[in-house]
Amino acid sequence: MLPQKEQTEMVLGNLVRAVELLQNCSEFSLLMPEVRVNLVYALPGAKTPDEVAAIDGRITVVRSLPHASGMPKWGASDHMARLVIEVRKYDPAINAGINFKCDATVIDVVQKYCSEHSILFGRIDRSKEPAEVANPDRSSMPWKVKQLADNYGSIPKLFYEGEGWGKEPLFMALGSDAVEVASIAVEIARCYQRIVAE
Repeated sequence: MLPQKEQTEMVLGNLVRAVELLQNCSEFSLLMPEVRVNLVYALPGAKTPDEVAAIDGRITVVRSLPHASGMPKWGASDHMARLVIEVRKYDPAINAGINFKCDATVIDVVQKYCSEHSILFGRIDRSKEPAEVANPDRSSMPWKVKQLADNYGSIPKLFYEGEGWGKEPLFMALGSDAVEVASIAVEIARCYQRIVAE
């Protein structure tokens, strides 16, 4: 295992390269959700969002192109950081994640992508979320990740959360590092663009 300084520099450098991939993919702007995109990469053994680097201010769209609002920063994500930390309890090889928009066409594109690349595809049904975890803020992540593990036997690398009360449906891609998940998102964005352009 790398010493702490080298680990943190590797994570931040990987995030910068991943952001460059996204910013150079105009098609990715088509997958921008209302909540915008965050891209996260956790240190080995991360237990809190402060040990997870993310894009400060998230990734948005400027002049029809994806644009990072800030530099990678430790503790810049809450939701996505907690997702990766929780997923690691089931799959320690997962270090990074990205979110993007979810609609019927994106679902079709991602299902086809998963089939072609032998990737497990998943869905979280928010309508089955118990009130005791849905209502308190920040308490639903363990339930959501357990649903994935129970329903699919392992954690899907690509899955979506259905619509919930006041919640935008979203896709998540998980992987070993930020460049991997950004590359997946770029491929999906290009497939999506080809379909909507027809």
